[in-house]
Amino acid sequence: MSVAKVLSTALSVVVLIVAFWYSRDNGNRILEERLRQVLDAMLEVEEQHVVGEVRIAVGYGACKDIFVRGADVFGAMAPPKKTAHYNSIESLKNLKELYALFYAAGSAAERYVGNDTLFNELVGAAEAVPSSYSALGGNAPVMASRFAIEGARVLLAAKRSPYVLKHIHPGVEVGGGQGDLEDDIHLIFEYKTGEKWGKYEAPRANRFIIHSDNDNPTVSSLEEFGMELASFKPNLLVVGGLQMMDNFPFPPGVRKERLKAVRDQMTLMPTTTRIHFEMASFTETELLKDLSQYIIPYADSLGMNEQELPNLYSILKYGNVSFISDFNPRVAVVLDQMREVFRLLDKLPETAGHRQVTRLHLHTLAFQAIMIQKDSPWKNNLAAATKAALTANRHVCGNSEISIENAKMLMDDGFTLSEAAGAGRIMFDSQHPVSCWNEDGGKIEICIAPVLVCTAVRHTASGGDNISAAGLVLQV
Repeated sequence: MSVAKVLSTALSVVVLIVAFWYSRDNGNRILEERLRQVLDAMLEVEEQHVVGEVRIAVGYGACKDIFVRGADVFGAMAPPKKTAHYNSIESLKNLKELYALFYAAGSAAERYVGNDTLFNELVGAAEAVPSSYSALGGNAPVMASRFAIEGARVLLAAKRSPYVLKHIHPGVEVGGGQGDLEDDIHLIFEYKTGEKWGKYEAPRANRFIIHSDNDNPTVSSLEEFGMELASFKPNLLVVGGLQMMDNFPFPPGVRKERLKAVRDQMTLMPTTTRIHFEMASFTETELLKDLSQYIIPYADSLGMNEQELPNLYSILKYGNVSFISDFNPRVAVVLDQMREVFRLLDKLPETAGHRQVTRLHLHTLAFQAIMIQKDSPWKNNLAAATKAALTANRHVCGNSEISIENAKMLMDDGFTLSEAAGAGRIMFDSQHPVSCWNEDGGKIEICIAPVLVCTAVRHTASGGDNISAAGLVLQV
């Protein structure tokens, strides 16, 4: 080959490389500009809405959460040969097979450990990891703190233990009686997108929670909390933490009686006080059926994630539970499920104190969806969806300032409104990124807000509680 041909070939290669890098850099600039437009538009909406004089009561319970990277505990263990589902954990084999199941699916889960020795050994292993840390946990304290951060006045149903009083937000009043010196511990294993454990790989960042809690499942703060509700006069009562009852070894009939006690507290609220039920990781079919009978019919609003919505849909429609679901569902799929849940809830038999669910909030990795009845008191739907989406990034990144360098969007350029044939489609507009529209002759309003997904994950646990609270506080 002549020198001229060699030089010509080399020049062609250089041109291709330069063109490739220019194209990639140009593409990155376009993506960054799009993210910047989306963020600026959403921040503008958020700045226009502030929390007024709102009183919110939040139940039930509190615990000490210990956070640790799953790899720092499970990494020293041989991964299981297969995955398996268990309602509760009695052995290390149960734990590894169950952890691998949800880890590989990228789904959050929470389970009760009936083996105290195993649980204490796991706590010791977690605390021995230098990067592990603890924080006040439980649905109720997390939501209460978020409400207080946003400016609401808050009453929390939790025992007044030293740890709770030390770590709760100063704007939260704790009203659940005196607690023990030792707090119940919940162990949270977190993992990031792409992490591997043997042949198992996590498709998204998430967490796996275990506990051996013998106090919170009984809703022990309920009665003393109730004594303070009348004078507090909340605009909103939030019911949460009931997943602690899942597969807990209650004596026969006790769990149902405690659920009835929660129901009775809900029915004592005046109609001017709205009630929100925050769902969580429920796996026991019988518990979900009881919730559908004793709790959900007495709530105005429900909050859930992409796994909890299919569970509720399945229990209402088919009477069973779906353990694993799509970690990144399409908008059309969840909208159809939300519409059907609205329809099925409307058919529940009316009893004394019965309320009609007029608000559903679904929080997913990629987007927030809030569906309300237009003639209900819920307001600021667009702002609420926007606030929830922004809070998702802030919580996971652990930073109040959202950085587009640590963010990405998973939503496509548009989404269909339903899986039904002929359904309309909404195209994404980066300058007006939150889409709202009316359905059912103007009776229903739906808003979809894209999440600027955090790519520098600090923590995933408690994300749903922060997101739900941030959306709720603007709608009361």
